[in-house]
Amino acid sequence: MADFILVTGDQAIFRPNFGQAIVTPIPGTLIGSGKAKVDGRIICVNGDEKKVIVPGCPYLTSQFNIPGIGILSIRSLAPNQKARKVKSGGKPVLLKGTTFTAKFQVLLPALSPTIPPVPDPMPIYSGTGSFLTFNFKVRAT
Repeated sequence: MADFILVTGDQAIFRPNFGQAIVTPIPGTLIGSGKAKVDGRIICVNGDEKKVIVPGCPYLTSQFNIPGIGILSIRSLAPNQKARKVKSGGKPVLLKGTTFTAKFQVLLPALSPTIPPVPDPMPIYSGTGSFLTFNFKVRAT
């Protein structure tokens, strides 16, 4: 089934639940590198999702509830987020699709409220997200 093509300026919306961690997500912005445009915006192709990096996101857990900071990124796309037939520059065009897998990398660990505070030992948490597109005209399969 055809879905909307992602373009420069579309957003990656991360869900706050990353396993045990609750992240205060900041949307990430896609920057396309395709050879075509939709309404003057460059389309996104396979690989452009890897450039979505969102630093400065606070997080905490039930055990480590003094907030820490980390970076959100897209780990992998769902199969329905890559066009099977439509390509640009030899790469599959990215589609809105359903849900991608996200990664939260801890930079400054959250701390326990104990004395002395204990840092969260987890370096990475996994979560999900979806795309918000501003293209409501052009679809692909």
